[in-house]
Amino acid sequence: MAEKRVSRWYFGGLASCAAACCTHPLDLIKVHLQTQQEVKMRMTGMALRVVRSDGVLALYSGLSASMCRQLTYSMTRFAIYETVRDKVADGKQEPMPFYQKVLLASFGGLTGGFIGTPADMVNVRMQNDVKLPPELRRNYAHALDGVIRVWREEGIRKLFSGASMASSRGALVSVGQVWSSSKHSLPYCDGGCATVLCQPMDVVKTRLMSSKGEYGGVIHCLRDTAKLGPKAFYKGLVPAGIRLIPHTVLTFIFLEQLRLYFGIRVITST
Repeated sequence: MAEKRVSRWYFGGLASCAAACCTHPLDLIKVHLQTQQEVKMRMTGMALRVVRSDGVLALYSGLSASMCRQLTYSMTRFAIYETVRDKVADGKQEPMPFYQKVLLASFGGLTGGFIGTPADMVNVRMQNDVKLPPELRRNYAHALDGVIRVWREEGIRKLFSGASMASSRGALVSVGQVWSSSKHSLPYCDGGCATVLCQPMDVVKTRLMSSKGEYGGVIHCLRDTAKLGPKAFYKGLVPAGIRLIPHTVLTFIFLEQLRLYFGIRVITST
């Protein structure tokens, strides 16, 4: 008889929260670059501007919303994927076929992306507030305050603005992480590819979420962004890639440590 540890359903969300704490400044810079109407600053210049105007701690603006996003989006997709995978594999000698893992990860990412949209919106707005003049800032106190204020001031539908882009991006990221964990390739390579594939959706999602009613929907936002040229869909690509790669690696490191020390004990026959 041998003992092994199985991950609990909520470990994915906790691991993602820990990773987000390490990579949040890069996420903030990415949002600032994506919401520029014209490219005026690059990654380093934007980071220096934030620090000079509001101090080093401003790089962590919106951290509470980022954590809330991970506890909704990431926890949902990891819970769906790992719970169903372990249920299907229970009592079987062979692991789940790779194509089934991809389909399951896609479903988990789509669901998680939709559920996490309200927290994602507040996260984007809190991060973008730093670069706005004081009179134009929304000044959400924290994630919950942001969600409640959007609901009251703009309606519940506004909380899910950009949900289609967030869900599609969640599916692609989840599939990329399954590919990495299946040892078909290196996480760094998959993180880079996922960044390039997801960036256009991420840009549109960010612009929709940070808008103040200037877009009538996804198509309107796509057209408006396209007027700025193809490069507009890849604003913030460098910080997005620098963030997503270590975020993916750190998430799996934290997830493995949680599983080893706090996972459910399962006795198996050898």
